[in-house]
Amino acid sequence: MPSFPAARATMPPLPSKSPRLKRVTLADIAARLGVTKVTVSRALNQPEKVSDVMRERVRECAHELGYMPNRQAGSLASGRSQLIALLIPSLSNAVFSELHRGLEAPLAARGYQLLIGHTGYSMEEEERLIETWLSFGVDGLVLCGSRHSKRAIEMIARSGCAVVECMEKREAPLDMAVGLDQHAAGRAMTEAMITRGHQRIGLMAARMDQRVEQRLGGWQSALEAAGLTQDYLMTTTAPSSVQLGSELLAEMLQRWPELDAIFCCNDDLAAGALFECQRRHIAVPADIALAGFNGLEMTRSTCPPLASVVTPRRDIGARAAALMLARLEGDTDATPSGHWEDLGFSLQTGGSL
Repeated sequence: MPSFPAARATMPPLPSKSPRLKRVTLADIAARLGVTKVTVSRALNQPEKVSDVMRERVRECAHELGYMPNRQAGSLASGRSQLIALLIPSLSNAVFSELHRGLEAPLAARGYQLLIGHTGYSMEEEERLIETWLSFGVDGLVLCGSRHSKRAIEMIARSGCAVVECMEKREAPLDMAVGLDQHAAGRAMTEAMITRGHQRIGLMAARMDQRVEQRLGGWQSALEAAGLTQDYLMTTTAPSSVQLGSELLAEMLQRWPELDAIFCCNDDLAAGALFECQRRHIAVPADIALAGFNGLEMTRSTCPPLASVVTPRRDIGARAAALMLARLEGDTDATPSGHWEDLGFSLQTGGSL
């Protein structure tokens, strides 16, 4: 039998590793243009100190070479990171998205980048995020709410970081605060219901964070002052939703068919309650009055339009940005520690009262 040489296994050649591109520096731009690094730095960072022609030449060259500024090096040199961290409890809640929009534009106009952290209504997660952002050397923190863990408060105090707490009354803030009196808002809406002649007024509440608890307290205060019962109370720690509002409305009417009004702790619940009333052919407000909280856009599109407490979310964000910028730019007279601003609220009576 003829013999054949043993076959040798062949392996495909390993792909050649692409060399990592070198980061473009100010020196590279200077060498391309035949100018000094100082000139390039001024053209990019202090454009008023160079001619229009030179500024345009440097910018075009930087774009052509793919130059990106080294923010870390810049922050070490200036002692500023140009970063502000916003910690919000919910990414889907329109209240906090509007707060974000109010903050972002004025900060960006002054060269600050807004970072977003999602706490999920957890003080433990807020604590973790505060530790993370402080380790990155953020210049300021914007926090939603007034409840923070002991360790979070200690970390903030040691950091010396500028802080603005938002959305609720804060007479003794960690640093600065801007928002509205949630208790007073809850009381005002309940009083509006009483003024319309309603006597058996329930409250529907979900999530039960500090803002909801304050609204509930306002409802209780108004009923107590009017000599009305506070028995018609339905609360749950479940996340708020339109569907939950529908379910809670059904449960409340089963327990207390005599109800003639329900104050819902937010607009999602109020919309769900309205839809459930319509499914049951319960006339709103003839048979039962409904009101929500926050004055979201959808409350003006329901039939009838929902009554709600209108909160100035975007204005709160814009004012928080103004306070933060004033502090970072050294205007301590306008932003003393302990500074608190109340931007108020208004009542949208809609057609559901």
